[in-house]
Amino acid sequence: MPNIKSAAKRVKTAAKANLRNRSVRSELLTYRRKVEEAIASGDKAAATALASVYASKLDKAVKKGVIKHNTADRKKSRSTLAVAKLA
Repeated sequence: MPNIKSAAKRVKTAAKANLRNRSVRSELLTYRRKVEEAIASGDKAAATALASVYASKLDKAVKKGVIKHNTADRKKSRSTLAVAKLA
């Protein structure tokens, strides 16, 4: 446990941020899984809609500072390409 008051506050703040970031990351994984399932089932309409929502969630995660923008761009690109490959 920290001895300095400001350090103790930072520990509390970091713990709160950790919880927030973990929930955002979990949500991103859930949407990625949904997109992959839609692609696997061959439902292009659902996959397109879910990929759009997934891209939006990635952008919001970047805005909150949970992930870096290059990571989000890479993930958006891969999901979009996978949806586009559906016939």
